[in-house]
Amino acid sequence: MSSISNATPSKAIHELGPDFFDAVRAAEFPQGIARFLNKSEALALNLQLNSAADWERHFVRFEPLPQNLPEPLALRYHGHQFRHYNPDLGDGRGFLFAQFLQQTPAQPPGQLPRLMDLGTKGSGQTPWSRAGDGRLTLKGAMREALATELLQSLGVNTSKTFCFFETGEKLERGDEPSPTRSAVLTRLSHGHIRFGTFQRLAYLGQTENIKKLMSYCLRYYFSDENTLPPDSTPENTEAAEHFLKLVSDRSARLVAEWMIAGFVHGVLNTDNMNITGESFDYGPYRFLPTYDPSFTAAYFDQQGLYCFGRQPNAVFWNVQQLAASLMKAYPQLNPTPTFENFSEVFSASVAEIFLKRLNLQTTNSGAEGDPQLASQQTEALLSSFYQALEVTQAPYEQTCFDFWGGIELRRWRSSPQSAIYSQPAFEDFLAALQNFKIADPEKAKHSYWQRKTPCTLLIDQIETIWSEIDKKDDWSAFENKISDIRSWRGNF
Repeated sequence: MSSISNATPSKAIHELGPDFFDAVRAAEFPQGIARFLNKSEALALNLQLNSAADWERHFVRFEPLPQNLPEPLALRYHGHQFRHYNPDLGDGRGFLFAQFLQQTPAQPPGQLPRLMDLGTKGSGQTPWSRAGDGRLTLKGAMREALATELLQSLGVNTSKTFCFFETGEKLERGDEPSPTRSAVLTRLSHGHIRFGTFQRLAYLGQTENIKKLMSYCLRYYFSDENTLPPDSTPENTEAAEHFLKLVSDRSARLVAEWMIAGFVHGVLNTDNMNITGESFDYGPYRFLPTYDPSFTAAYFDQQGLYCFGRQPNAVFWNVQQLAASLMKAYPQLNPTPTFENFSEVFSASVAEIFLKRLNLQTTNSGAEGDPQLASQQTEALLSSFYQALEVTQAPYEQTCFDFWGGIELRRWRSSPQSAIYSQPAFEDFLAALQNFKIADPEKAKHSYWQRKTPCTLLIDQIETIWSEIDKKDDWSAFENKISDIRSWRGNF
């Protein structure tokens, strides 16, 4: 985001019309104690937030930003929740607060700027609250900020936590000790159009609105990838097939990023999937302690539907539901080529992201290399890596950290868990590693790679950070973790 050089207010959502949202008001909170302010993102949006009072006015009381949306909008959507369709969803404790068009220096002339949203979580009741209080726990806000910061540093396409404030209310929750402290959070994301937004329109038989929404998405979220002919219209089935492929490809890429990051989202319902391929809405997420395909983040996911190893399948299933919704408006749409291509995009993305994660390239890469051999070597490296992890149960993040830079740096020899790498389970991986070299030696100069242990965010660490806040109102561990996460950003 720091590369964004220009941003202007937008009201693009109004182009869709009132069938897509409800005007709402934010709750009146007793307090507004700033706990996290993402000032660099505020600068990127050209927001003049010069004082604590400015932040509180706009992100606790939610006074409209200049030349932006005049009132908050709760967006309408449906969705499958654990494969069961729910027509009673929608923004139940959040709303769209503001929009911006951001222009990057790298964008070619004539290309539309990137549409960004500021949306809330815990901002009060809406018509879609379903008897809920519309609030967010302070612990939930803290957890989301930690998740978005770490995923961003790991190179995952994620929403950003823009800010959160403690609001002075006491909440009753069944899944944590109550009463618990409350918060209101604002996130910055590349749109809030969910798979479930299309599902709602299909459920209601609003075929013209499906076409309108698809046209809006192509214009604002895929302008850099929209290869349709200039005379293509929303009535054209070709446009729908192109849109489905774009969403599918981005979704396949996203789940590949999660897998290499060792991240488990926890709740991959269709209302938790953004058509832009951006990860958002962090509830019971976890990072892998050790490699375990059955590792499940949500305590209520008793069947392991959204466990680590099933995430690619869950995302693909969601893409299928999006296709079914589009076919209500485009009965001639053929989703089969997109479905068949999903696993290919996912596999190619996994290979690419894995090498990037370890800062490696094959010795057969380059103009004179053998692409087929390079692909085979990468596949062998991947399979031997995860086989070794599964057999030895070596800590996931530490192992990725130790083998960063590969053979040339030999960082694993001085690792706290170096003895594990001498086990037979790692022989095939070490042999496969001989076919790779460091991709960017300059990155090895960063202080992060002089450490013995990586920056991690396992559940016990999160609980320790929260305990200090809950018992002593001590935010130093949280602030130190954010600082640590940001210190090595850009090294993946």
